[in-house]
Amino acid sequence: MKEPTGKPVPKRSIPFRWRYIALPAAILLLSIILAGYFYHLLPNEVAYHFKDGSPDKWMNRGAIIAWMLTPQFLFALLAGVIVWGITKLSSRFQPTASHRVENILSIMGNMIALPQIVLGFAMLDIFSYNSYQIHLMPLWIFALIVMGLGGIILGISFALAIRRVWGTIKGDIR
Repeated sequence: MKEPTGKPVPKRSIPFRWRYIALPAAILLLSIILAGYFYHLLPNEVAYHFKDGSPDKWMNRGAIIAWMLTPQFLFALLAGVIVWGITKLSSRFQPTASHRVENILSIMGNMIALPQIVLGFAMLDIFSYNSYQIHLMPLWIFALIVMGLGGIILGISFALAIRRVWGTIKGDIR
């Protein structure tokens, strides 16, 4: 792309901002804090699988902490890599309305928090049962709640994006 003077337009990439991955980073941090808090409360053998509310599989507490935190790290890393990659790729394309792209980046980066929330709840339920012998609620109910709320939030975001596009088409830029 060239300016009217014939000089090439410098390519600019969208800057990486931490708010694009704020939820995955916050959930990772919260999971680490919960693991640290509950570690000393857990028995050496931690029940992690339950059938009809009773434990039927056990694992070493260090291993269960590692198995619960590793996916949290991977999801947060995935969110960061996706957003960072898109910000770097943005320099290869024509400049667009950056506020729209930033909104999309925020949605994309923070959407990865949905499975993190479910994993975090599973971890909290395992820790709660092994420390205090109480289950918070069935995991499948919590997962349905998270998916339902996530779907509603994405639906609202999609509806607002469609509304902005229609406003732009009609000349009413919002």
